[in-house]
Amino acid sequence: MKLIFLGSGSAFTVGADNFQSNMILTDDLGHKLLIDCGSDIRLSLHAAGFSYQDITDIYISHLHADHVGGLEYIGFSTKFDPRCQKPNIYTSADLADDLWECTLAGGMRAIEGEIANLNTYFNVHKVKKSAVSGSLDRSGDFLWQGIKFYLVKVVHVNNGYFIMPSYGLFFEMNGTQVFITTDTRISWEEMGEYYERADIIFHDCETSPFPTKVHAHYNDLLKLPAKIRRKMWLYGYQPGKLPDAEKDGFCGFVHRGQTFKSSDLVAAPEVRIAV
Repeated sequence: MKLIFLGSGSAFTVGADNFQSNMILTDDLGHKLLIDCGSDIRLSLHAAGFSYQDITDIYISHLHADHVGGLEYIGFSTKFDPRCQKPNIYTSADLADDLWECTLAGGMRAIEGEIANLNTYFNVHKVKKSAVSGSLDRSGDFLWQGIKFYLVKVVHVNNGYFIMPSYGLFFEMNGTQVFITTDTRISWEEMGEYYERADIIFHDCETSPFPTKVHAHYNDLLKLPAKIRRKMWLYGYQPGKLPDAEKDGFCGFVHRGQTFKSSDLVAAPEVRIAV
């Protein structure tokens, strides 16, 4: 099994050197789980040698366009291509209705001869919150190709009235505990348990000189204990010169096309895609 970073940049990354931070998990049988589906997904899939025809399963962490903006492309393309089966979407139950009503319906509700809904394009799996508190499954979980994925509630945007629903993923691959934060600020109360349990962490990392406060900034991540930094790969950064992450005790910055294999979860040689 392999985890491939289709891109490792921030929401507004521009140019062929990088794309938005969407990933794809593939197994030996050819199944592919797309982890978020941003607005440049048709470009990042193509650059990595994939297409919409390869996408059978999608996980959505939250509703920003760099995580859901490509669903119209995937939904229309797979529905009207007879070679494709309807993809599965996995997302938290508190996101599913808004994913359609607030994000996709305007462009996808009206099709020839039909008023469509989210199920017209996708098999929707609403991940419900567990009744058990204090355990890994408290935000719910789903099963994909024998792997149980636990949703991790993260703190991304607080508008003063409520915290925008957003969920990372915690799962085990070949005996190794993996934590993908998706977009998040640092919140030890919500995420400390997962920092401690994980063997490898892929962490949202802002590098802008003008911090937004809704992402974990590199300078904040530097304050984490050394034992946490040692198992942390950084992604979601802005274009430009990057700090020396390895010197500062991190695993490093993830690059577009970088592949992590389940056999040892050591980064395979970086894939340079011709564009």
